[in-house]
Amino acid sequence: MTNISVTPRQLEVLDYVSKGYSNKEIAKILHIEVSTVKFHVAELLKRYQVRNRNYLIRISVREQVIAEFKEGKINIDEI
Repeated sequence: MTNISVTPRQLEVLDYVSKGYSNKEIAKILHIEVSTVKFHVAELLKRYQVRNRNYLIRISVREQVIAEFKEGKINIDEI
């Protein structure tokens, strides 16, 4: 797995993006501004060096970032 550093909040946003939620829906669920969601998505795109959400989802799933986060295999304190 590629060693890409992301924050716990970015992992949450990535999880919702992978489930097809819109920025507005993610903002409502996480109780944050839409602009904050957009910032997190932009940071994820930059860190993964991809151009759009579809590529971001493909890479994140391939690297099992979401699965490892849900299973507790990623130690939040080390991120």
